[in-house]
Amino acid sequence: MTDVTDGVLHTLFHSDQGGHEQVVLCQDRASGLKAVIAIHSTALGPALGGTRFYPYATEEAAVADALNLSRGMSYKNAMAGLDHGGGKAVIIGDPELIEPPQRTALLLAYGRFVASLGGRYVTACDVGTYVADMDVVARENRWTTGRSPENGGAGDSSVLTAYGVFQGMRASAQHEWGDPTLRGRKVGVAGVGKVGHYLVEHLLEDGAEVVITDVREESVRRITDKFPQVTVVRDTDALIRTEGLDIYAPCALGGALNDETVPVLTARIVCGAANNQLAHPGVEKDLADRHILYAPDYVVNAGGVIQVADELHGFDFDRCKAKAAKIFDTTLEIFARAKTDGIPPAAAADRIAEQRMAEARRR
Repeated sequence: MTDVTDGVLHTLFHSDQGGHEQVVLCQDRASGLKAVIAIHSTALGPALGGTRFYPYATEEAAVADALNLSRGMSYKNAMAGLDHGGGKAVIIGDPELIEPPQRTALLLAYGRFVASLGGRYVTACDVGTYVADMDVVARENRWTTGRSPENGGAGDSSVLTAYGVFQGMRASAQHEWGDPTLRGRKVGVAGVGKVGHYLVEHLLEDGAEVVITDVREESVRRITDKFPQVTVVRDTDALIRTEGLDIYAPCALGGALNDETVPVLTARIVCGAANNQLAHPGVEKDLADRHILYAPDYVVNAGGVIQVADELHGFDFDRCKAKAAKIFDTTLEIFARAKTDGIPPAAAADRIAEQRMAEARRR
C-alpha cells in the first residue's frame, strides 16, 4: 500500500493545515484546464476567494497552495466581518503564455466547474487573473465576483486592497510610534503590481519616503515615470536590508517572512498585501523576538474581499470603502489582544477568527 503520510491526503485529513470541507480537482482536456478548487469552511456562509493562475512546478505544489490559501480566506473573511467562509482556486499554467482563444476556452471550462458546486464557492480575481477573466468565468455561472462594471461588477478590487493595507499600516504606526501617520517614515514595498502601485500612491500622499523593488521592469517603470522621487533597489534582499527602513510591505507572493529574511530585516514593522507571508509556523515568534511588529496579512489585505463580497448584494464603492477603513480599528484590536494574551499578533488574529467561526457552527 502506498505511503501517503507526507502527501496531500495526509494534509487534508490529519495536519493542522487541513480540515477542509471539500477539494475539487478539475480537468478539461479540450481546453487544457487543470485546476484545484479548495473549500476550507462554509461555517459563516458560502466560501469566497479568488482564482490564482500560476505556473506551478508540480501538481502537488498547486494543491498545497490551494489548501493554504483557502484556509487563509476563512480567517480573512471572519476577521473582515463577512458572512462568508474560505475558499480558493488555482489554475495550473503560465497565463502569459496562453493565447486569448485558448484562455477563453479554459476560463469557460473553469466556470463550469465553479457552477457545479451550486454556490458553495464564490470566485474572484487573484494573482494571474483579471477583471476581464472574471467576465468570462461569469458566463458559465452566477457565483463570480470581481467582474467589470459593464457586466454588473465592481471592477478592480486592488484599489480597496491597497487602501486596507494602508489603514493597517497607519494602525501599526499608531501602535508603534503613537501617531497614525506615515509622514517621514521610510517604507519599502516589495512588488508594485496590481496592489503595490496603489499602495505607493497612498504612502506618498501621506508623506512617506518610499523604496521599491519588483521582478518586472515595467512595473517599476510605471512607478518611477509617475513618481521620480521613489527609490528603486535591485531586489527584495536589498530592500529588507535597507538602512533606516521603518516599514516593510511584502506585496508579491507568499513566504516573504522566513528563516533567511527575518534575521536581516531592518524594519520595525511588517505590513503588506501578500497572502501567507509567514513561511512556516514559528516565524511569528521570530519576529516578536526581534521586536518587529507584524500586522497579520489576512487582516490588512481584506479590502479586496470586502469589495467582491459587496458585489453580490449590489456594489456601492463608498459603503465598501467605509468597511475597509475599519481595518484600522481591527488591526489595533489585534495588537491589544496580543498584548493582553502575551502572544504574537498573528496568533491573536487567529484566536479572534476561530472564535467567530466556532460561534457560527454552534448556531
